[in-house]
Amino acid sequence: MVNPLKVEFQFDFGSPNAYLAEKAIPAIEKRTGVKFEYVPVLLGGIYKATNNMSPFDSLRGIKNKPEYQALETERFIRRHNITTFKSNPFFPVNTLMLMRGAVAAKFENVFDEYFRAAYHHMWEEPKKMDDVETFRTAFKASGIDVDKLFVRAQQDDVKKKLIDLTTDAVNRGAFGSPTFFVGSEMFFGKDQLRDVEDSIVEQLSAAKVKTA
Repeated sequence: MVNPLKVEFQFDFGSPNAYLAEKAIPAIEKRTGVKFEYVPVLLGGIYKATNNMSPFDSLRGIKNKPEYQALETERFIRRHNITTFKSNPFFPVNTLMLMRGAVAAKFENVFDEYFRAAYHHMWEEPKKMDDVETFRTAFKASGIDVDKLFVRAQQDDVKKKLIDLTTDAVNRGAFGSPTFFVGSEMFFGKDQLRDVEDSIVEQLSAAKVKTA
């Protein structure tokens, strides 16, 4: 029987918090038996549509809060035993090329390989991934047919799909990344993953009661 519960991870490769959150997803999938759907969105587009801004900008000049958020990040990293994360010295990176590439990779059925390579070159061996030559060299090193994807990513259906996914995210309440949807319930940020898992369990249990 196909599980009727839809769980989405809406991500932009430019968000370090989305990278960290994704590291915790496989364990949640294993515990709940629910597979997350990975949905690429353009964070810059979300910020523009919601008049929001990145923590990189919003926390500038604020006393104590950036230090506390750094502490929370360290706690998250320890809790989930994440050993691969490195800060990207080129942050913030314009991710339009990366995110169009993600949509193109979905269309070409190479999303998993592309996704892993993109995160590797953004947050594990960080590079300036909004530079075209750096982008090409990095993906080629990961065995991705980047020339084919690069051409595909410039096509209108790919551009439209990324716009549509981003617009849909905003229309459903998103204002940043990572955003999670469990059915119609929205959760924002890596620190909400425990609530995401609780919601999955609750909604699965409710569905079983209804069908019993």
